[in-house]
Amino acid sequence: MDVKNSLEITRSGSCGYDDDGHAKRTGTLRSAVAHIITAVIGSGVLSLAWSTSQLGWIGGPVALLCCAIATYISSFLLSDCYRIPDPVTGKRNYSYMDAVRVYLGVRRTWVAGFLQFLTLYGTCIAYVITTATSLRAILRSNCYHKEGHQAPCSYGANLYMMLFGLVQVVMSFIPDLHNMAWVSVVAALMSFTYAFIGLGLGISTVIENGRIMGSVTGVPAANIADKIWLIFQALGDIAFSYPYSILLLEIQDTLKSPPPENQTMKKASMIAIFITTFFYLCCGCFGYAAFGNATPGNLLTGFGFYEPYWLIDLANVCIIIHLVGGYQIYSQPIYSTADRWCSKKFPNSGFVNNFYTVKLPLLPGFQVNIFRFCFRTAYVISTTGLAILFPYFNQVLGVLGAINFWPLAIYFPVEMYFVQQKIEAWSRKWIVLRTFSFACFLVTVVGMIGSLEGIISEKLS
Repeated sequence: MDVKNSLEITRSGSCGYDDDGHAKRTGTLRSAVAHIITAVIGSGVLSLAWSTSQLGWIGGPVALLCCAIATYISSFLLSDCYRIPDPVTGKRNYSYMDAVRVYLGVRRTWVAGFLQFLTLYGTCIAYVITTATSLRAILRSNCYHKEGHQAPCSYGANLYMMLFGLVQVVMSFIPDLHNMAWVSVVAALMSFTYAFIGLGLGISTVIENGRIMGSVTGVPAANIADKIWLIFQALGDIAFSYPYSILLLEIQDTLKSPPPENQTMKKASMIAIFITTFFYLCCGCFGYAAFGNATPGNLLTGFGFYEPYWLIDLANVCIIIHLVGGYQIYSQPIYSTADRWCSKKFPNSGFVNNFYTVKLPLLPGFQVNIFRFCFRTAYVISTTGLAILFPYFNQVLGVLGAINFWPLAIYFPVEMYFVQQKIEAWSRKWIVLRTFSFACFLVTVVGMIGSLEGIISEKLS
C-alpha cells in the first residue's frame, strides 16, 4: 500500500483513527449523559432547599424551571458549534476555548478562557469545601446518635480538606477526560443515591410533620434589604446548580460518529437536564416543605435530619465519592490545556514530553509524566488552600454561579451560534436570543451582588 492510500485510510476514519487523525472516539449517548450528570448534579443540589426557602413556593420552583430551560437552550446552541462551518461534517473544535477562538476571535478568547478557568477552578474549591463538610457531617451524625441532639459535636474542616486534596493528587494520574467514563458512571450513580436519600428524608419529614411547611414569600428577614440580599444569593446558588456549558464541547469531543455528534449531544443534554430538573425540584421543594423557615443551607449536612443516622452517613459517603469524580471532571480541561500549551511551547523538553512507566506491587504498570505530576499536584494544593481560607458553602456557590451563568453559559454560546448559523441582525431569531441573553445577564448581576455581600458579611461576623 502506498503512502497516499495510507493517508486516505487514516483520514477516512479507518485503522482506529477518526477523520481528524485522532484516536477513534468511543463515547455514546449513555456516557455523555453520565458525564453531564456528574458535572451538573454536584454540591449545588444540596443548597436548593435553602434557595427555595428564600424565594418561596412560587419563586423557587419557577426559578429552577427557568434555569433548566435556559441551560437546555444554551446546550442546544453550543452543540452546533462543535464543527465549523458545517455542524455535521466540518472541522472539530476540541474545547470551549477552541470554539470561541474560531467563531469570535482571539480577544474574546482571552476573556472566555479566563472566565472558564476561573469557574472550573472555583468549582473545584467548592467541591473541597463540600467534601470536608460531608466528612464532618458523618462524624457529627454518629456523635449526635450516641450523645443526643444537643451534644457539642463539633469538628474542624481543615484536616478533611487536606485528605481530599491527597486523594485528588492520586486521581490526577488519570490522563484525560477520554479515560474517565468509568469515573463519571460511578459518580453519577452516587449523585442519584444521595439525591434520592435527600428526597426520601424530606418526604418522610413532611409526612411526620403532618403538614407542608413554608410560605409563598419564603423566609422572612429582619428588613427589606436583607431579604433582597438573600433572594439575590439564592438566585446565584440556583444558577450554579445547572450550567455545564464550559464542559459541553469537551464532552462532545468524546462521542463517536455516526450519528453526528451534535445530534447525540442534544439528546444527551435533553435527557440529563430532564433528570436533574426532576431531582432538583424534588430535593428543593420537599426540603423546604420539611423544614420551612428553618431549612439548612446544606440539606444533608446542616442537620435538619438527624435520624436514621446510618442513612445520613450513607448519603454523605455518596456525596464524597461523587465529588472525588466531579473534581476531576472540572479539573481535566485545565490539565489538558496546560499539557497542550507546554508541549507546544517546549517541544524538545524531556521534563514536559517524556513518559516513564511505573510498576507498583499488585498494580498494573502506568505512565507518569513529570510535568503533569508537578502541575497537577500544585493545582490540587492551591484549590485546597483556598478552600481552607474561604469555607463558605452557599456564598461560594452563588459567586461561581454568577460568574458561570451569563458569560459562559449564555453570552458566548449565543454569539457563536449567530456566527455559525449566519443569523442576520434584527431578524426575529436575533431579537429573541438577544432578549434571552439580556434576561440571563440580569440574573447573573443580582446573583453576584447577593453572594459577594454574603461573603463579606460572613467575614465581618
